[in-house]
Amino acid sequence: MSNEAYRARILHVTSTNPLRYEYLVDGVLLVEDGKIKDIGPAQRFLQAGFHLAVCQHDPDYLIVPGFIDTHVHSPQLDIIGSYGGQLLDWLNKYTFPAEARYADVTYAATSAVAFLDSLLDAGTTTALVFATSHLQATDQLFEAADEKGMRLIAGKVLMDQNALPEILDTAVGGIADSETLINKWHGAGRLGYAITPRFAGSSSVQQLQLAGELHKKYPDTWVQTHLSENRDEIDWVAQIHPDTSDYLNAYEKYELVGERSVFAHCIHLTESERARLADAGGKVAFCPSSNMFLGSGLLDFKQLKRDEIDVSLATDVGAGTSLSMLRTMGDAYKVCQLRGYSLSAMEAFAMSTLGNAQCLHLDKYIGNFEVGKEADFLMLDPNATDLSSRRTGLSETIEDELFVMMTIGDERTVAATYVEGNLTRP
Repeated sequence: MSNEAYRARILHVTSTNPLRYEYLVDGVLLVEDGKIKDIGPAQRFLQAGFHLAVCQHDPDYLIVPGFIDTHVHSPQLDIIGSYGGQLLDWLNKYTFPAEARYADVTYAATSAVAFLDSLLDAGTTTALVFATSHLQATDQLFEAADEKGMRLIAGKVLMDQNALPEILDTAVGGIADSETLINKWHGAGRLGYAITPRFAGSSSVQQLQLAGELHKKYPDTWVQTHLSENRDEIDWVAQIHPDTSDYLNAYEKYELVGERSVFAHCIHLTESERARLADAGGKVAFCPSSNMFLGSGLLDFKQLKRDEIDVSLATDVGAGTSLSMLRTMGDAYKVCQLRGYSLSAMEAFAMSTLGNAQCLHLDKYIGNFEVGKEADFLMLDPNATDLSSRRTGLSETIEDELFVMMTIGDERTVAATYVEGNLTRP
């Protein structure tokens, strides 16, 4: 059996409700065959006769679980930072043409690897991913993730109307492609499948109905889509689906709202939508960077907490301007400040690890360092830049240090990324 031992400062969240964490100033993380074998103070290991000299020892680093991103578009890597326009204009001008390029299988394959490498560079070891509407491009994404041993949930985008002809599927064909991918990849290795209507405006009634039937046939798949991101989008969806009472109802009618459903954005939900979403157990993916960049609005995180809706944290990309969950945490803090809620560093960190794992029903596998879980973890370097070193040097608590990391940290803060105990980046 393969054993590796890492000695450094260690931090992980042990409970999200109530929020509890374990911080070891001098800890040891023992990994065996890609799983967490043991964790504890170095002194305990020493007293038990463990030879600490075998540990990889990085006393200044902070070992944390790998970050989890609950909403990200793999084909949008090349349009990060595209100027101008709000959601619907931005989609037509930048996103749809970028996704059309994925009809080229070679391009799709190389881009999938580039996307996953960029995730790992940023310290993200698990993600819920929108691919494109192309069967082969989505297949290439799963293939690349499988080769890297990543835990990934992804889905072929379903969209049979209101987009460029090059990226449209058909109601029946899109579902058939999705089922092909489910049978090939769902549950293979560390992979899972998400049924993925892009949003209600780009799917016909028939496609949404068939998507709901597909989820009923494969109830352990996930559902991912968009909801109430932009006010013009909400009005547009109401025109496209006039027989619905509101945006959420466009998914409810076809049984696409449940505990395994993740809805991105959800900025402008009505009181009724919030209540129904909470009752159904639907999850919200909070995308602060994207929402500010496109001027979509500011999520009322405090209200969603009050409504007992599970909220995860996500980059979105390319409307989001970085794949870094650290930068996303910092943007979440800013959005929450503007809505009258001061998001603590530990709460943001909890959301990005154990909390996001719970939202995806993956917490029995990942999210913290509970013995037996998969060994996806990071080495964070508080001295990655001169500025971060100066600021961290003045931190008095681990909460202070985390706040510095999430407000001025980025990919440079991630010194190393491990997937199932294997060093993958750098």
